[in-house]
Amino acid sequence: MASLVLLDVGQPTQVEATIDESGVWIDAAGVKAALGWELKPEGLCRDATCIPVAGRPGLMNDGQMNLEGLAELLRRPFAHSPEEGVAYIGPAMELFDHTVKTLEAPDFTLPDLGGRFHSLSEHRGSKVLLAVWASW
Repeated sequence: MASLVLLDVGQPTQVEATIDESGVWIDAAGVKAALGWELKPEGLCRDATCIPVAGRPGLMNDGQMNLEGLAELLRRPFAHSPEEGVAYIGPAMELFDHTVKTLEAPDFTLPDLGGRFHSLSEHRGSKVLLAVWASW
């Protein structure tokens, strides 16, 4: 077992994981603590939503769940850096589907060089040029 930081859309949770050539595995308690999904007889449940997990090869093994398989089941992107001891499960693909279909960027607010804040939503209907720079 190894300690792993699991990021769920940026929210970090420390979980115990088994990492081998077949993937990253965490137990049901870790899945619930990090992602809010609980393993029940009817499947993987969060609030009133349940997803059947029976008959899904490679998802469960000795009481542990494969994180990559779980992310695929939830239609969410997955990334793992064994060197850093971090795994990431991104936002649901439905959020991206909406953005692509509507061609509408999500709203955000950032300061200008003078410290005044601007939101993208203030400029809806206008063309906006975003210049992004990083020193790395």
